[in-house]
Amino acid sequence: MNTFNKLFLAITFISLMHTACTDEEKPIDTTPINTTVDFIKKHTIQVGGEGAAEISAFDAVSNNLFTVNVEQQEISIYNISNLNAPVKKASISLSSYGSPNSVAVYEGKLAVAVEAPVKQNDGKILVYNTATSALENTYSVGALPDMVTFSKDGKLIVCANEGEPNDAYTIDPMGTVSIIDREKNLVTTLDFTAFNSQEAALEKDGFRVFGPGADLAKDVEPEYIAVSKDSKTAWVSLQENNGIAKINLETKNIEAIYPLGYKDYNLPNNSIDASDKDDNTVLRNWNVKGMYQPDAITAVNIQGVEYIISANEGDARDYDGFSEEVRVDDLILDESVYPVSGDFQNEINLGRLKTTTTLGDANSDGKVEQIYSYGARSFSIWSANGNLIYDSGNSIAMHTMALTPAVFNGKDKRSDDKGAEPESVEVLNIGDERYILFVGLERNNQVLLYDISSPSSPEFLTILETSGDEGPEGLLVISAAESPTGKALLVVSNEVSGTVTIYEN
Repeated sequence: MNTFNKLFLAITFISLMHTACTDEEKPIDTTPINTTVDFIKKHTIQVGGEGAAEISAFDAVSNNLFTVNVEQQEISIYNISNLNAPVKKASISLSSYGSPNSVAVYEGKLAVAVEAPVKQNDGKILVYNTATSALENTYSVGALPDMVTFSKDGKLIVCANEGEPNDAYTIDPMGTVSIIDREKNLVTTLDFTAFNSQEAALEKDGFRVFGPGADLAKDVEPEYIAVSKDSKTAWVSLQENNGIAKINLETKNIEAIYPLGYKDYNLPNNSIDASDKDDNTVLRNWNVKGMYQPDAITAVNIQGVEYIISANEGDARDYDGFSEEVRVDDLILDESVYPVSGDFQNEINLGRLKTTTTLGDANSDGKVEQIYSYGARSFSIWSANGNLIYDSGNSIAMHTMALTPAVFNGKDKRSDDKGAEPESVEVLNIGDERYILFVGLERNNQVLLYDISSPSSPEFLTILETSGDEGPEGLLVISAAESPTGKALLVVSNEVSGTVTIYEN
C-alpha cells in the first residue's frame, strides 16, 4: 500500500459508512488490498494540449509509442526504450486524410483509423511501417471509423464505424463494422440490416432504437471492438443503443445482438449520488434504471472461458436536430409511482439527474412512470453470449469516495450526469494465474485496479495516482515480455491534459 495511510483509511471508512449508505445496503470494505501488483509512475509525456493524447499503441519491435493527436491531426511518436527520457520522433501527419480516432499495432505494422473531413462520408484505415513510418496500405471503410484493432493472430484488422448523424440529423449513415483480410488485401464491411426485423424483440429486452426516422441499421453506432483469444470472434459495443454485437470473424457475419437491459439503482449496493447541487456526497437508492451503454470493452480468456468486460460510461444523443437529454425536474412524473410527497424533483434529490425523453412513458399518457439515466457507473463482466456475470454495483463510487473524496464524481460536478464515467478497461494477464483489470475514470482522472482472476467475484486492489493528468481516454497494457524494461507497463492517454503517463509494475 504505497499511497494511502491505513489509519486514515480506517477513520475515513467508518465515518463514510455512517453517511454514504442506506439502511438496506451492506457496507463494503473500501480498504485497498495489499498486493504485489504495484504500478509506479515512471514518466509523463506532454504530447500537446487538449485532444493531443487520446489512444496509444506500442510496437515492441521498435519500442515506439504511437499516440492519436487530434489537436495536430497526426500520430505523435515517442521512443520509450528509456522510460525516464522518451525520445520524440517525427510524427505521421494525417491532415490530407482527415482526423485520427484510433491506433493499433501488430508486429511492426501500425493501423490508424481516420474519419473523413465530412464524418458522414466513408473513412479510411491506413497501415504504416512502425520503424520507418512509411505508408504501406490504404483501405476504405464505413463512416466514422472510431476504433481499430488487429485480431490476436494478426491476420485481420477490424474497425468499428460509428456512423454518427450530422448535427441537423438530416444525414445518418449506417453504423458498420469493417474486417480487413491482410492476406487477401480484402475489405468486408458488415451492416446491421438483417436485424431490422428483430427491432421490436430487441427493444423489449433493453436495446434502444430511437433516432428520428431511423431503422435499426441506421441507428446502431458501433463504438469499440474486442477480439477473442483464438481470433475467431469479435464483440462490438453499441453504446447509445445499449447493446453488444457478436461477430463471426471466420464467416464475416454478425451473429447476434445482445441487449444489455437496465441496472436497478433501487437495489442494495447499487446506490448512487444523483445530485451535484446537494453540497454533499451521499449514496442513496432511487427508483431509477441505468442504461449500461458501454464505451470501451475488452475480451479475456480465463481458464478456457471467454469473458467480455465493459466500461459502462453511458452516452446521450444531443444534436441541434434531435436531443434526448432532459433533467428529472423537467419531466412530468406519474404521481402514483413518484408521489409529490417524495419531493423527487427537488435538485437535492433527483431533480438534477440527466435522463432521456425516449424511455419511461410506456403507456404514452405523457407521464413518466420509470426514470432512465445514462450509463451504469460501473464495469461489468459478460459471458461470450451477453449474459451478465458480474457488475461492480456502486464499488467505484464507494472506493473513490472513501480513498479520494476530493475528486469523487469529478468533484461532485458529475453526480447529476454519469458519475465518475468509467471510460476504458484493459486487462493484464500475469502468468495465466492473475488477471488485473484497469478501469479508467474519465471525470475523476483516475485508474482503478481490480483482481478479476475469479470473474464472478473481483477484488478491488487500489487507485493509481494520476496527479496532473486529466481525462484518461485510453488505457494500454504492455506485458513484461514486450516491455523495454522487462516489467509490465500501463500507458494512460489523457485527452484533456494532452499527456501520456507510463506506469511500471
